[in-house]
Parts: sequence; C-alpha cells; structure tokens
Amino acid sequence: MVKAKVNAEQLYGDGVITASDVSKEFLLPDGEKTIALSNLDAEIRAGEFICLIGPSGCGKSTFLRLVAGLSQPTSGEIKLDGRVIENPGYERGLVFQDPTLFPWLTIYDNIAYGLKTRHIYKEHKKDVDEFIRLVGLKGFEKSYPHQLSGGMAQRASLARALVNHPKVLLLDEPLGALDAFTRMNMQDEILRIWKERGTTMIMVTHDVDEAIYLSDRVFVMTPRPAKIEEIIEVSIGRGDNHGRQRDSVDFLRLRSKILQILDFTGKTQSPEYYL
Repeated sequence: MVKAKVNAEQLYGDGVITASDVSKEFLLPDGEKTIALSNLDAEIRAGEFICLIGPSGCGKSTFLRLVAGLSQPTSGEIKLDGRVIENPGYERGLVFQDPTLFPWLTIYDNIAYGLKTRHIYKEHKKDVDEFIRLVGLKGFEKSYPHQLSGGMAQRASLARALVNHPKVLLLDEPLGALDAFTRMNMQDEILRIWKERGTTMIMVTHDVDEAIYLSDRVFVMTPRPAKIEEIIEVSIGRGDNHGRQRDSVDFLRLRSKILQILDFTGKTQSPEYYL
C-alpha cells in the first residue's frame, strides 16, 4: 500500500493534517467487530484540496469524522499542525451531504449560529455578511431553509462552516443529493471559495470526474478495512474559473487510470462504486 506522504519542506503554514498508523474498529450490535480503517498513513499540505474516493462503506467518511474529532482512532493518531486531534474544534469545519440547517432559523441566523454559541458574534458580525456574499446568498438573509433550493441550502451550509475561519474544511459528499447541473455549478463555487480562502479541503466523493475536477491529489482507497491504495497527482491546469476541461485528453486519461485502480483492487463489484 502507498503511504500518503509528502516531503517535510512541502508541509507549510496552518492546516496540515497528518495521520499516523490509524486504525478504527466498530462493535456491531451482534457483538462482532468490523474494521473500517487499518494502519492508514496520510499527510495533507496546508491549503491543499484532497479528494478521497473508493467503494461505498470503505471508511472514507470514517476518516473524515476522525479528522473532525467526532470519533477517536482505535489506534494511531491524527494531528492538525502537529497537535493530536482529541475533540471537535472550530478550526475544523464539517459539511455533510444534506445541508442540516436549523429549519426554525433564517439563513442569516443559521450562518451566525457558531459565532453566537462562541459568544464572539458582536466582534465578528461583519464576517456573516462577508460569507453570505462569498457563497452568493446576498438578498436571502431573511429566508428560511425550506424557501431555498438544494444548491442554495448547501451554500448556506458552506458559509456556516466557513464563518468560523477553519483551517480545514471537511466535505462529506456535499454535492451528492444535487442534480447534475446544480452539482457542476456548486463544484465551481467550492473551487472559487477554496481559491479565495486558501483553506485546506478534504472531500469524500464517489464521483471520479468530480475528484479530478476539484482536487490537487486524489487518494484512492481500498475496500474496508481501508488504506490508501494509490495517490494520483492531478497536474492538469485550471481555467479562469479554476476548474478543468472535463473532455481534455489528460482529464480522460486520469479518469481511466483511477477507474482501473478501483477495478484492480476489487472495488467494482457493482456499478454504484462509480456513482
């Protein structure tokens, strides 16, 4: 297996994630154990965009939850900027597939919620307006979640996570529930925000094209118990919108390579692995 490692001099600034020999076991209701991750090593640079791809249930989301501090490894450790992650923290934002907005709060109050619970809203009130603008929701501040489209609600979720100025933004299939056109537009929005904010981003996706379009590197994971099978450097240049040409020869070549890796590691037992 490949160790997801980069040279020490390439690990710079805030937002560096290192995972060392990480394993995670779960106890099933029948008393049996299942191993989600096994001896996983990874190093992610500050400001890097990483996509995790692999079979359904292989442990991608488990890894994200460990980085978020929502769960602890059975063995090994994960560090943010050299400090072991032991609990959730505002320096790590998490966006799920569903927007998970509070339905009784306006979009403005949803986005401001974290600042208010931290009792720093007055000092950072301007940040709420900044991130509403950043995600393109100006004019919808007084709307409620049920009044927004799926894509707009997901933009609000992004703003709610970003308003805390996290070093790392964790994205757990945030575009999976959107239609194809909205999904492609949201990919460009995420790239634009990433480019403007310089936040380290780690995204789980089942979409090979999405992984190539968005990321600096793609971590291809094995079936459970998950390890990183191979790291694909995406060196294709980005256009004016920071995205890539989906029909270019290099793009299609990388797509074929990743699908081939998934095939050779026994992951393509059903078509859903490519969805």
